[in-house]
Amino acid sequence: MKLPAPLVEGKLVRRYQRFLADIELPDGRVVIAHTPNTGSMLQCAVAGHPVLISRADNPARKLDWTLELILVNGHWVDTHTHRTNRVVEEALRAGEIAGLAGYQVIAEQRFGTSRLDFLLQKGEEKVYLEVKNVTLTDGGAVACFPDAVTERGRRHLHELLDAVRQGDRAVIFFLVQRGEAAAFSPADQIDPAYGRTLREVAAQGVEVIACRSIVTREENRVGERLPVIL
Repeated sequence: MKLPAPLVEGKLVRRYQRFLADIELPDGRVVIAHTPNTGSMLQCAVAGHPVLISRADNPARKLDWTLELILVNGHWVDTHTHRTNRVVEEALRAGEIAGLAGYQVIAEQRFGTSRLDFLLQKGEEKVYLEVKNVTLTDGGAVACFPDAVTERGRRHLHELLDAVRQGDRAVIFFLVQRGEAAAFSPADQIDPAYGRTLREVAAQGVEVIACRSIVTREENRVGERLPVIL
C-alpha cells in the first residue's frame, strides 16, 4: 500500500511515554511525533536512527507529526502497526499470498472472546487469520516475535487453535518488516511462554506463515515467504 506523502526526513532523538517520539529535523528543530506502536520497538527506537515522518492535515489532532519508518541496518522498517493489517489485506484481496488466494476477505471477525483480524471464506470453507507485525531480529538474519511479553498474543493463538478444533483452518501470519531477515522464529529470549504456545498450536494444526515486507519510501507490500523455525 502507498505510504503518506510527502515524507519528511529526520533523526530519532528519543521515544518516550510509549506513543511519543522526539524527532530532529534537518534544520535542527525538534518536533514531537505520534508513534503508533504498542511494542517495545527494541532495535528500532534507537537514538540517532534516521526516520521518515508525515505531517497530518487534520487540525483536530494534538500532534502534527507521525513516525512512519525507521532506518535499521540499511533497511526501512515500518513500525506503524495500524498499517500492518491494511498491507496484508491488500495482498489478500489481490490474491498475492500463496495458499490464501481466492477467498472473500472479511476484516475484524469476532471469535470466542477475541476479535481476530480476518475471516477468509470460500463457500463453506473458513480460514481465521491473525496478523502480527515483526520488527525484531535475533541480531542476525532471523526475525523474531514478540518484542515484549504479550498475554494478548497468546490468547489469539488459543483462539486460532479453537478454530482448528471446530474444523476450520487457522493461520497466524507474521509480517516481517526487517529487510535483512531470511527466516522467522519466536522470540523465546523475550517471551518464552509465547514461543511454547506457538509451537503447541502449530503441532495441532494452526498454520504459521511469515512473509517479509517490501518497504520503500513510497510503499509497503507483502513480499516473499520466509522459512519458519519452531
